[in-house]
Amino acid sequence: MCFGRSSIPFIMITQIADDARPRLSRGVRMQIDRRTGARLLLFPEAILELNETAQEIVARCDGRAVDEIAIDLAEHYDVDLVTIRRDVRETLRDLQQRRLIEFE
Repeated sequence: MCFGRSSIPFIMITQIADDARPRLSRGVRMQIDRRTGARLLLFPEAILELNETAQEIVARCDGRAVDEIAIDLAEHYDVDLVTIRRDVRETLRDLQQRRLIEFE
């Protein structure tokens, strides 16, 4: 996975649809650490530092569908769409298991 250690419990996740629209869960916000420049997800009683891939994905959880996020990243970084779709889904699935994002 693409995250550091955390004590957040995991939940079982079903398939993520292309048209699902991820957003940060209630009580979760993204903030940039002023000292290190790292992007962090802040939530009650915990902090999760995101790696570069997760940062780019979470930054696009602004009402766009999962497939729109993947297409945007594939175009921006000039990478294979199939590969980026898999990475986006894996990251979103991990965040959803940690209850940091939810889908509309």
